[in-house]
Amino acid sequence: MPTIEIIGAFISLLYLRLEYKANVWLWPVGVITPLIYIYIFFTGKLYAVMGINIYYLFASIYGWYCWRRQPTGESELQILRLPKSHIWKLSAVFAVLFTLIIWVLTRYSDNPAPYGDAFVTALSVVAMWMLAKKFAEQWLVWVVVNLVSAALFFSQALYPTGVLYAIYAIVSIFGYRKWKLMALKSPTP
Repeated sequence: MPTIEIIGAFISLLYLRLEYKANVWLWPVGVITPLIYIYIFFTGKLYAVMGINIYYLFASIYGWYCWRRQPTGESELQILRLPKSHIWKLSAVFAVLFTLIIWVLTRYSDNPAPYGDAFVTALSVVAMWMLAKKFAEQWLVWVVVNLVSAALFFSQALYPTGVLYAIYAIVSIFGYRKWKLMALKSPTP
């Protein structure tokens, strides 16, 4: 069991704890975690998941910016409920990304699990955007991402990472419940 994977799992748990608490410090930790997992997924030939970690680097910077700026003078962005009008748009983004990633992975890589890799990658892009905007429903998307990711990582013998994502799935359920209550207490923007 590679030490780097265990270190990555522990730092990822710290990130998840900070996300659960809606703590803005999740974003700086969110810069460290993908650096570790870019290496892990490259060596495991899971190229799309490796690529999503490059996206996570930039998304962490964007998320930190979004959470810290508030036009209303508040110190941080409030937790909100996802507007229904966003569901179809986000579904379309997922479908386009999934199709493009499948096309690339099946034609230009030796990826051992292109469909699972593409699925978690495309859905993670959507979930990360939702997190940056602080929508409570991002947790529901992460439940799906994390369950499929756990199965994918176990199938590729990335056992510590598989366990990590199984834990993520469980915490995501509790995270949704907590953020949903926090959104109800937030003033409507």
